[in-house]
Amino acid sequence: MGEWPRQIGARGRNPVGQGDTEIPAVTEDGPAAARAGARNRRAVVASLMLCMGLAALDSTIVSTAVPQIVGDLGGFSVFSWLFSGYLLAVTVTLPVYGKLSDTFGRKPVLIAGCVLFLLGSLLCALAWNMAALIAFRIVQGLGGGALQGTVQTLAADLYPLKQRPKIQAKLSTVWATSAIAGPAIGGLLASYADWRWIFLINLPLGAVALWLLVRHLHEPERAAPARRPRVDWAGALTVFACGGVLLMALVQGGVAWPWLSAPSTALFSTGVGLVGVLVLVERRAAEPIIPGWVWRRRTIAAVNLALGALGLLMVAPTVFLPTYAQSVLGLTPVAAGFVLSVWTLSWPVSAALSQHVYRRVGFRNTAMLGIGTATLILFAFPFLPYPGAAWQPALLMLLLGGALGLFQLPLLIGVQSTVDWAERGTTTASVLFCRQTGQTVGAALFGAVANGVLASRLGGAGDLDSVTASLESGAPAEHVRRAVAEAVHAVYFGAACAAALAFLVLLFVAPRRFPVLKAPGD
Repeated sequence: MGEWPRQIGARGRNPVGQGDTEIPAVTEDGPAAARAGARNRRAVVASLMLCMGLAALDSTIVSTAVPQIVGDLGGFSVFSWLFSGYLLAVTVTLPVYGKLSDTFGRKPVLIAGCVLFLLGSLLCALAWNMAALIAFRIVQGLGGGALQGTVQTLAADLYPLKQRPKIQAKLSTVWATSAIAGPAIGGLLASYADWRWIFLINLPLGAVALWLLVRHLHEPERAAPARRPRVDWAGALTVFACGGVLLMALVQGGVAWPWLSAPSTALFSTGVGLVGVLVLVERRAAEPIIPGWVWRRRTIAAVNLALGALGLLMVAPTVFLPTYAQSVLGLTPVAAGFVLSVWTLSWPVSAALSQHVYRRVGFRNTAMLGIGTATLILFAFPFLPYPGAAWQPALLMLLLGGALGLFQLPLLIGVQSTVDWAERGTTTASVLFCRQTGQTVGAALFGAVANGVLASRLGGAGDLDSVTASLESGAPAEHVRRAVAEAVHAVYFGAACAAALAFLVLLFVAPRRFPVLKAPGD
């Protein structure tokens, strides 16, 4: 199989219509290597979809089983670390795995990540208390970082530019399906079997993915480097420490302790100090984990910032819309989940169709069209009538998914197409890292905004978590419903500002035409 041409970046410009700029690339393996066996490639695509499904499902399937897990293991005061620990591990490992895949190849990194993820899943199923389960979730996250980043990089390696929307649409569909199915599967397993099956179910799926990868994924042999690759272990450890400290400060600030407390101050101060250490270490490294060119190239820097803003704005619907649907609209949890899930229907469809737009107007203009539309949709949410009907936010979510599909996929495909094989893993990882970081910052920022609005409307008492918990005891009072509506409206206004910021980044930072490297099949 599965050989695909390695691109060695060459310079030069060749304008292509009204779209982007193609830069011819020299291929190392010739036309014969570009003709991959269709059967083997389908097997590899199936393995990538399974790996993506494992990572996507794990981020949602655990949530509905928390009551059963806490009832069995205890540790109610720290159960949030089941999610925070996993998120931290995934986020801080993304840059490391991206660099390793560029240095040693995608296959060994993806296989190692899959094995580590499955080991973490098995250990989670065997956990004897909450502390052990949290530790093993972190092990899962260490493998999950390899799954997320390397799958997206391999998708770009396998297909020429013209065909990449197909594989990306498949991966988007897997993610959307997992987002819908995860909570339902988790609830069924926890209710009718045992919560440990939530983790054990990963083992057969992961085993199939591993078998397909080992048997069918054959990367092209590359010429031996002039000198032995040197892994920047000091940079990797500094990335772990810096990212872990700062993300912990954002995740736990305002939850485990007040924002202006000593723990928050200590963590942020330590994180800022580690940022300085990281800059010094990476400047001296021969092959840095986070190379400077990631931010010196306008295209990559603009996409990083724009998708960081995407992570920020996605917090509004994913975190706050279910609470709005239950407390303001009076929906059941299942119906509230449906209001949220409709955007997972339009997002993959829009992403798959985006190729017909960016081939005419270019990656940048297509993304600007998508995020500009998303800005208007998010600004419209605070103007919904009170209390309103469920179809109104559902319609906005359907439109928002379509707009963001036009925004995200062209940027991801576009930025991957501007670099050669040896830089694609690092580039993809930097984009995903910025998006994950944006979500973490957004959760902290918009959580503070929502709690601030609630405190002012309820006389300084209560926050969104306590209001959500009170829903179980009956319908909230009218003044509480209005306070929640205003809090969520404020969050959506902030999300609209984040979308507008992404639009401005693309307008003023991104080049008008992405410098695309041309390869056989493009």
